[in-house]
Amino acid sequence: MKNRRTKALLVGLAIFIAIGGQAQKIDNLVELKQKSSNELFHRLGKAPRTPAFESEGYWVWGSSVVKGEDGKYHIYVSRFPKSLPFHPGWMVASEIVHAVSDTPQGPYRFSDIALPPRGAQYWDGRSTHNPRILKHGSRYYLIYMGSTHPFADPTHDELTLDSPWCIVARANKRIGLAVADSPYGPWKRMDEPILKTEPETFYSYLTSNPSPIIQEDGSVMMIFKGRAHTENGKYSDMALGVAYAPSIEGPYTVLNGKKPIFQVDGQGEAEDPFLWKDERGYHAIFKDHVGKFTGERGGGVMAHSKDGINWEPDKDPKAYSRTVEWEDGKVEMQGQLERPFIFFEDGKPTYIFFATMDGPGGFENATESWNMVIPIR
Repeated sequence: MKNRRTKALLVGLAIFIAIGGQAQKIDNLVELKQKSSNELFHRLGKAPRTPAFESEGYWVWGSSVVKGEDGKYHIYVSRFPKSLPFHPGWMVASEIVHAVSDTPQGPYRFSDIALPPRGAQYWDGRSTHNPRILKHGSRYYLIYMGSTHPFADPTHDELTLDSPWCIVARANKRIGLAVADSPYGPWKRMDEPILKTEPETFYSYLTSNPSPIIQEDGSVMMIFKGRAHTENGKYSDMALGVAYAPSIEGPYTVLNGKKPIFQVDGQGEAEDPFLWKDERGYHAIFKDHVGKFTGERGGGVMAHSKDGINWEPDKDPKAYSRTVEWEDGKVEMQGQLERPFIFFEDGKPTYIFFATMDGPGGFENATESWNMVIPIR
């Protein structure tokens, strides 16, 4: 009984601290945006309540948008059944679906499953996730994370972070490519990943979270997430690296001496990168996983590079916050806010999309997830 009472007191204290931290961020958000010198943060508008995309019966996560030759806007989204826990359900049962809208902000209407499961014998046969859509010439390119495992489908209670499904699927995460002549498909997947793991590197355990751009000469720069094997049989913290290819189909070479572009030990973990390029050079935003860049755990970081290899955080690095200003006038902290994607039209950033969920924070505390959009003023 004593242990139970102590545990309850600790939980209550944690909730009190969390609520206090949330209130402080909510109170300060509008002022922080107004005073910010970050070129993205101070231009974030008010978010519409209507989801850009949601799917009944499914957890919905990261997205990517492209304008098609039909004049419509096409979004590619990860989803996986709510019969499984959110984390790690995405590792073992995600699929990438395609939805369509007449406007870039949506809402997007479901069209088709772009990359469904295709069998455990394929490297991406059991899960496709982290979509990034690109159009080059007359073709569409979908870069994504894929994984597989050899087991029968798990039940909700069987699927835990320590279960065989999760252990095997996590270790099998790789980056792949699919190609189509239309945003509606059909999609031809590559037989092998375009970016595999490599021994004695920061990505010896897995590769994931791809964010590529196609450059003026047709070559590709891509920021990605890696983890390394560790001596205890586990895996390292997350790190971001950069890879280059002479064309979208590869071959891809990891740059910077196969080292991460940020020092994980000094600046903390980073994931969910989004990369773009303009006349000034390369730019990226990514999730500040532990809050060492911006002071906000789960907030967004902006960084810049002249060559795509040597990166510096922005002088005012906070690019976005988990706290959101809504069109109805409310300001609220989201349970999670991840997978940022900026949509450019006519060369200008117009909207930023996020995967988000309700709850006080933590994947296990949510009841709904969806894709949201914020206009960039």
